[in-house]
Amino acid sequence: MRHRCVNVRLSRTTAHRKAMLRNMVTSLFLHEKIETTAVKAKVLKPLAEKMITLAKRGDLHARRQAEAYIQSHQVCSKLFADAKTRFTDRMSGYVRIVPTRVRRGDAAPMALVELVSPAAEGKAAEKK
Repeated sequence: MRHRCVNVRLSRTTAHRKAMLRNMVTSLFLHEKIETTAVKAKVLKPLAEKMITLAKRGDLHARRQAEAYIQSHQVCSKLFADAKTRFTDRMSGYVRIVPTRVRRGDAAPMALVELVSPAAEGKAAEKK
């Protein structure tokens, strides 16, 4: 029975899964978009949104919590400097998952994980 099994294991040990997700969150904030499998993207999205919420809070405790998870001090500083101005008017939905293609080797569905930019949202609202 699968009662109360809430996390997706991704066929990895706990340490490997945590390290992989920390690397992916760090890469997402460094490059602002990454391509990964659709399942990994769905697991990554809540973690990235939590880090952005911490950055919007901006106090010392939030910075220390984010730096404990994000593996680069430069990336964390960039996130805290950028998040206040970039996501002030948004309450949630900071990360977008866009399905892209099917990987050739194993037919895994791939997805693009990207940070939502306010300029792109304004253009989308104007088109409607």
